[in-house]
Amino acid sequence: MITGSLVALVTPMHPDGSIHWEHLDRLVDFHLDNGTHGIVAVGTTGESATLDPDEHCRVIGHIIKRVSGRIAVIAGTGANSTREAIELTTEAHKLGADACLLVVPYYNKPTQEGLYRHFRAIAEAVPVDQILYNVPGRTACDMLNETVERLADIPNIVGIKDATGNIPRGAELIEAVKGRLAVYSGDDATAADLMLAGANGNISVTANVAPKAMSQLCEAAMAGDREETERLNELLMPLNRKLFLEANPIPVKWALQRMGLIGEGIRLPLTPLSDKFHGEVEEALRAAGIL
Repeated sequence: MITGSLVALVTPMHPDGSIHWEHLDRLVDFHLDNGTHGIVAVGTTGESATLDPDEHCRVIGHIIKRVSGRIAVIAGTGANSTREAIELTTEAHKLGADACLLVVPYYNKPTQEGLYRHFRAIAEAVPVDQILYNVPGRTACDMLNETVERLADIPNIVGIKDATGNIPRGAELIEAVKGRLAVYSGDDATAADLMLAGANGNISVTANVAPKAMSQLCEAAMAGDREETERLNELLMPLNRKLFLEANPIPVKWALQRMGLIGEGIRLPLTPLSDKFHGEVEEALRAAGIL
């Protein structure tokens, strides 16, 4: 089972929007050096919505090659087309991904039965470990716990990223799928509480800029060390909040640029962080001891 701090890695770009491969290597090395337990390649934080299929697969393959088996690589291969998701998942499996992360289909609002059949079809088509991803705030579609319980019986569906931020609901899910699925938080602000309730890790935006502290928080929370978890959570909470002042990954890309790790590239329709928020994000970085 993949556990711990799993960074939802950004995709660094040149000012013209092309992928910056050297900076991507720098980010991967940054996480290898600072205790991150796994990398999510080309998830939504990695701007999967604006990478074409060839770029999408090239970035996944590049990260797998750079990591070289030292930590887990989870490929973001979700889509709102079942056929497209199968194609991306097939390619990620060929490239050697340890698992694939599949977001609930966005925009087209399938029924719960449609969600079940979508994820079952992908699992049956590609023999790779698969992690579901429920983020209703961005997909406009909420996969209910009952649907997740049905999917938990499919052997290569091994986990779910729960980004609802609803701790009672998450705790119920953990209990319902215990022994069948790993549950990961997908919401930095509530991740500590969900891990203390039994979740297996955090797929994190904040880990992009604070990998060591986030990996330590995950380890403490999964070990049941409430005091250390609360100390680290308090340290990171300003970042957890300020990195969402505008749509993710706008603030976290600006933060990484401010840290000197990447350049200013981001793809339309996303734009660079508004000037009025620079001070708030920088203040959060300083409060966490990053700057």
